Amino acid sequence: MKRSSNLTARKRKNTLAHLLFASSAFLSVIVLVVLLVDLFKRGLPYLDLQFFTSFPSRFAEKSGILPAILGSVWIILLTSLIAIPVSIGAAIYLEEYAEDNRLTRLIKVNISNLAGIPSIVYGILGLTVFVRALSLGRTILSGALTMSLLIMPVLIVASQEAIHNIPDSLRHGSYALGATKWQTIRRMVLPSAMPGILTGIILAVSRALGESAPLLLVGAFAYIGSLPKSPMDAFIVLPIQIYTWMSKPSADFKDVTAAAILVLLALLLLLNLTAIIIRNRNQRSFE
Repeated sequence: MKRSSNLTARKRKNTLAHLLFASSAFLSVIVLVVLLVDLFKRGLPYLDLQFFTSFPSRFAEKSGILPAILGSVWIILLTSLIAIPVSIGAAIYLEEYAEDNRLTRLIKVNISNLAGIPSIVYGILGLTVFVRALSLGRTILSGALTMSLLIMPVLIVASQEAIHNIPDSLRHGSYALGATKWQTIRRMVLPSAMPGILTGIILAVSRALGESAPLLLVGAFAYIGSLPKSPMDAFIVLPIQIYTWMSKPSADFKDVTAAAILVLLALLLLLNLTAIIIRNRNQRSFE
C-alpha cells in the first residue's frame, strides 16, 4: 500500500514538472512570436535597396546600414583570420602532443573558464593592450584582435572535442602504415574532425557578429563619414548602429532599428543554420 502511494506521488510530481516545463516553453515561444511580429511590422517597410546602400542620417527615412555592414564584415574577416588558425593549432597541441599531466589539465580547465568570462572583460583588455599599450588606436585591427581573444576559448574547446572524438583506431591504423604523427594528424585526424571544428567556428563567429560591449570599449564609433578601406580605419558595426538608433527619441528611428535588427537576426540565423547542417552531416558520417 505504501509502495503504491509513493508511486502515485511520483507520477503526480512528474506530471506537474511536465506541465511546468511545457508552460515555460510555450510562454517563451509566445513572447518570441510577439516580438518577431512587432519587428516585422515596424522594420519591413524600411528594408529596401536604399537602406542597404546608404549612410546613417539625421532623418530616419534616409538612414542606411552600409558602414555598419562593411564594418561588421571587416571585423569578422580579420577576427577569423587571427583566431581560427591559432585556436586549431592550440587544440591540436593539447590533444595530440601535450602530455596528460597536471599542467596540461590546468591549462584545459582555464581555457574552458575563459569561454565563460563576460565579454566586457575582453573589451577592457583590448582597450588596455591593443588601443593604448600597442598604440593601435580605435581601429578595425584593435577590434578584431579583441574579438579574437573573445572567441578563441570557444574555438579551442570545440576543436578539442572534435579531435578528441576521433577514434584511436584511426590513428593506430595510420601509424601501422608507416605515417608519422604529423602526417596522421594532417591527413586522418583533421579531415575527420573538420565538421565538428567548422561547427564550432560558425557558432563562435555568430557570437562575435552579435557582440557590441567589447567593441564599444575598444572604440567603435557611433557615426563614421566614410567607408573603412584598411584595418587601420575607424569603424562601426551593426549591433552598435542598432544601439545608436535605439537611443534616439524619435519614434521613426525605432522603426529603422527594427529593420537593422531583422538584418542582424537574418545573418545570425543563416550562420546557425549552417552550423546545424554541418553537425547533422557529421553525425551521419559516424553512424
